[in-house]
This record gives sequence, C-alpha cells and structure tokens, in this order.
Amino acid sequence: MPTAQKTLMFLSGFLTSLGSVIVICSMLGTQAWVTSTVGITDSISNGSVTITYGLFRGRSTQEIDQGLAEPDKDFEVLGILNNSSQKTLHLVAILFLVLSLSTALLSSGFTFYNSISNPYQTFLGPTGVYTWNGLGASFILLTMLLFVGNTQSNRLSGELLEQLYPTVTSGGTTHSYGYSFWLILLVILLDIVTVVIIIFYQKARYQQKQEQRKPMEYAPRDGILF
Repeated sequence: MPTAQKTLMFLSGFLTSLGSVIVICSMLGTQAWVTSTVGITDSISNGSVTITYGLFRGRSTQEIDQGLAEPDKDFEVLGILNNSSQKTLHLVAILFLVLSLSTALLSSGFTFYNSISNPYQTFLGPTGVYTWNGLGASFILLTMLLFVGNTQSNRLSGELLEQLYPTVTSGGTTHSYGYSFWLILLVILLDIVTVVIIIFYQKARYQQKQEQRKPMEYAPRDGILF
C-alpha cells in the first residue's frame, strides 16, 4: 500500500488531471471561441455581420444601415465549409484537442492508480504522468496556434461569411477571442500543476531515502557505539 503522503500527492494530481478533462470537454461543447465582425456591402446598403463560433457550431447576426437584415443564422462550422484549407486546418485543430483530451484521461488514470498502488519503476509511475501531461500541453498549444492561424491568416471567418451570405462583399474584419478559447491556458496551467505536484513527491521521497541510508548522521551522539 502507498504511504499517506503518496496517496495525498497523487490524488491531488488526479484532481488537476480530472480538471483538465472537464475543461477540455467544455471547450469542445461550447461555441464562444471567437467573435468576428466583418464589414459588408451589397447593392443597396452597408453594414456588418457578427459571427460567433466554436469548433462545431456558430451563429451569425447581420446589421445593415438600410433595409431589412436577414434573421440570425445558426450553422455547423464543418457543414458549411467546402473542401478548403480552412476546413482542413480546422479539422486538424479539433484532432489535436481530442488528443489532448485523451492524454488528460490517461494522466487521470495513472495518477489515480498510483494513489492506491505502488507500481514498479515502469512507465506506470511518475514517468508516465510526466509523459502524458507533456504531450497534452503540447497538443493543446498546437490547437491554439492552429485556430489562431486559421482565423487570422487563413480567413476562416471570411470563408464562413461567403457561405452564409453569398450576395454580399466583405470588408475589414476584427476578431475577439472568447472564454472557450482562453480556457486553453487553464488546461496548460493544470498540466503544469500536475507535473509540479509529482516532482515535489519525488523530491520528498528521495530525501526520505537519503535519510534512511545515513541513520548515523541523524542519531544522537550518546547513542553511537564505537
């Protein structure tokens, strides 16, 4: 059976890993990743379209200076994108986020297993926890970079606008990233905290072993026999 200290430390790591799982699931399920406001012109008026979307779903709202605006539109992001570079990069970003979710689940399993058992010096121990959290942080960072690059440089919002409002001409675009996007930083922080917890445990364990190997250095002088 593991010591109380090990159980406490690895259970703390389990909770932070489980927190990563919950946060990533909320990121997958919400659509407040980015809000893009695009200036538009048509044959009779000027205006703007505000598109708020996540990895799977979104909503657009049109505002025009004259005439009647089209009603709000709910859409599936992958459903309205053609076979374009925007769709490809968007799919890759989703893939990396799913991979990050998988590593968070594995980290949760490893930390919980170590809290109730003493595995031998194998990949099931701290090495596995380090590996899964390192990979998870890398995957979700790649998700962040791909999403920003696809939105800013590859005109993902502009492509969505063309599919939703094919008769208008787009102008300047501004982007505002929502809470679902910034939760990426929270996941990275939780991964780092998990690793730090296990590092502290290993340091404490190493110090205890060193103390056990040199009992004479810590024994009272009167108790030493020559």
